[in-house]
Amino acid sequence: MSALTPLRHAPFRYLLLGRTSSMLGNSVAPMALAFAVLDLTGSVRDLGFVVAARSLTNVVFILFGGVLADRLPRRLVMIGSNTLAALTQGVVAILLFTHSATFGLLMALAALNGLVAAFSFPAMSAIAGQVVPDEIRQQSNALIRLSVNVVGIGGAAVGGLLVAAFGSGWSIAIDAASFALAGVFFAFIRVPSVRAASTGERASTLHELRVGWREFVARPWLWAVVAGFCVLNMMLSAGLSVLGPSVADEHFGRTAWGLIVAAELAGLALGGLIALRLKVRRFLLVGVIAMAPVVPVLLGLGLTPYAPLLIGLNLLAGIGIEIFGVSWETSMQRHVPADLLARVYSWDMLGSIVAVPIGQAVAGPVAAAVGTPAALVGAGVLSLVAVLGMVLVPAVRNLDNTPAPAAEPLVEPASV
Repeated sequence: MSALTPLRHAPFRYLLLGRTSSMLGNSVAPMALAFAVLDLTGSVRDLGFVVAARSLTNVVFILFGGVLADRLPRRLVMIGSNTLAALTQGVVAILLFTHSATFGLLMALAALNGLVAAFSFPAMSAIAGQVVPDEIRQQSNALIRLSVNVVGIGGAAVGGLLVAAFGSGWSIAIDAASFALAGVFFAFIRVPSVRAASTGERASTLHELRVGWREFVARPWLWAVVAGFCVLNMMLSAGLSVLGPSVADEHFGRTAWGLIVAAELAGLALGGLIALRLKVRRFLLVGVIAMAPVVPVLLGLGLTPYAPLLIGLNLLAGIGIEIFGVSWETSMQRHVPADLLARVYSWDMLGSIVAVPIGQAVAGPVAAAVGTPAALVGAGVLSLVAVLGMVLVPAVRNLDNTPAPAAEPLVEPASV
């Protein structure tokens, strides 16, 4: 079977184009927003609050996004959310271009963008399980992630140069345009319906959330990994999204920080190439172990903030992150019923990101209290504990990656 076999399926091609388009802007926007806040207020604490505002609304609404994506055609949810995301980022770009941005406005728009993303992510994640047959899901997940990461490599590097040369406005404007283009591509996706046939009155949102929760807790491998990533994502977001730009300004500059971020994306691309060909029965275990290289990135940023070293460490971390990402998405799509997948994804995302805004909000105060190096070393140690904790769970170590036979789905109406 060719690694490019998923490209024969038209829905996969449109999903690939849409996710790649949105990644083009998303690879430069976080960096641009970080330095925009630092230029505006000069405060790491304020930066933490802005990025935490986006994460907080994402946490609050992610479960409702999962319910909506299981109730409605998922591509419609994706079209609407990407259109709204383009509008929010467009407003941010205008504020930066006209020098009208304030801390309060940037925080409010970040929160609104996080709300929109809460409805987009479960739909995009779940529909990826519908665009190809089960036997090539690993290849399709690897190709999607490989494509968006290759685009992200150039985007992050160019983003650093754009921010350094022209300011943050252009990077945010590119992000807005990429969301709009992604919405266009998503409009062409036609996939089989996985929604259960209606048998009367529609169940309440609360009932549907409980159904998703039961599916989530019934799988120890699932909640164990989510618990581990609750800690990992909290540490990585605090260390890299908040403290990282501050370390860059103090030690090696913004252009070098862009190259460090790009190195991770290059690693993601290499990891995608590895994941395309990787054939192991315990794929999830391999993916969890592959997350270990994120630990020296945090330790290096705290103890030896030397740009060439951090570029190398981030390259290795990116490889591991991508292998885990492909293993996780393939495991979810293979072992969770398709008509419940968006809701289970939403519980996964909630657990994975619930502590992110806390980490982002407290990163500045903790760094002020104990020093930035100590805060980053502490984040690295806790990240190592999280990886080891996941590996010790038997259900994680023993999950079988063997493809399962696919059921015959209903056909979703083609109208928008």
